[in-house]
Formats: sequence, structure tokens, C-alpha cells
Amino acid sequence: MKTILLIVQIIISALLILIILMQAKGSGISTVFGGQGGFYRSKRGIEKLFVAFTVILAFLFLVLSIVQVII
Repeated sequence: MKTILLIVQIIISALLILIILMQAKGSGISTVFGGQGGFYRSKRGIEKLFVAFTVILAFLFLVLSIVQVII
């Protein structure tokens, strides 16, 4: 049981990394230091789907981590 949970958690973490890297296009570290971050832009289409998928994967990762600690 513990092995299956660990494998599922590794798969979810890989998907989470992949989804985050796909979102990061055009929003690098330069925006933190003031580079072209001066306008507000709403998320539409695939970007909104990526954000929702990221939240779901992060929640699943958290739940699996807690379950593994309990077991």
C-alpha cells in the first residue's frame, strides 16, 4: 500500500512540475524585479485550465503526503 502511494505521489509531483513549467512562459524572474509586470491580464482558455489543474494536483499531492505520514 505504501509503495503504491509513493508511486502515485511521484507521478503527481512530475505532472505538477510539468504543468508549472508550461505556465511559466513569459513570467520569469525578471517580473519579480520590475520587468514588464506593470499590467493586469486575466487568464483565459488554456491558462485557466492550467491554473485549475495546478491547484488540483497540489491538493492531491498534499493529501497523499498527509496520508503517507499517517500510514
